[in-house]
Amino acid sequence: MGKTEKIILFQGDSITDGGRLKGKENAWDLNHQMGHGYAFLINAAMGCRYPEKNLRFYNRGVSGNRVGDLYGRWMEDTICLKPDILSVMVGINDCGSTLHDGAGSSPARFEKIYQLMLEEAREANPGVKIVLCEPFALPVGPIQEDFAAWNKLLRPLQEKVRSIAEKNKAVFVPLQDRFQELLSVREAEYWVWDGVHPTVCGHQIIARQWLDYAGHFFEEM
Repeated sequence: MGKTEKIILFQGDSITDGGRLKGKENAWDLNHQMGHGYAFLINAAMGCRYPEKNLRFYNRGVSGNRVGDLYGRWMEDTICLKPDILSVMVGINDCGSTLHDGAGSSPARFEKIYQLMLEEAREANPGVKIVLCEPFALPVGPIQEDFAAWNKLLRPLQEKVRSIAEKNKAVFVPLQDRFQELLSVREAEYWVWDGVHPTVCGHQIIARQWLDYAGHFFEEM
């Protein structure tokens, strides 16, 4: 096309991963690189809306990642890709790991690692646009019985993501309250089938929220 590519990168855990096909040996298979979640939906919508902008979308979410795991691969899977828009969703696995084996990050450690990741991203590209998605959960499925414990761990991390977004002049995408609102329309498992992982409809809600709050970045490219 003769125009410089604009890189949009989605980072996070299984909610972002969406069952994407991983490995450089599979890079040829363009049908399965974005997974089957909100990243795929945003790619489809914005790629169709702005074909002339030469947008390139990457999904580097990895199922099971805590914030520390994400930082462990930050150089290869984020810095080296040189994103113009960087979207991150992480935190729910820190709750699960803390609850089950004490291996998740405390709110203070979570904030410290998250802040370091964003600082390194900005050092590599001062103009990068950053989008931080709120981790979320609903009281259904395997986590329903222990939801009070999950929620006690999750709330401080949600607050940290919001404050980190404010500190770094990033876009914060609120998700917990949106899913709570939708419970008046349909039961929890319609949106988030096991309390953590969205259904197809749940992923569409995330994509809509993301575009409502951060879609203007595409207009500015």
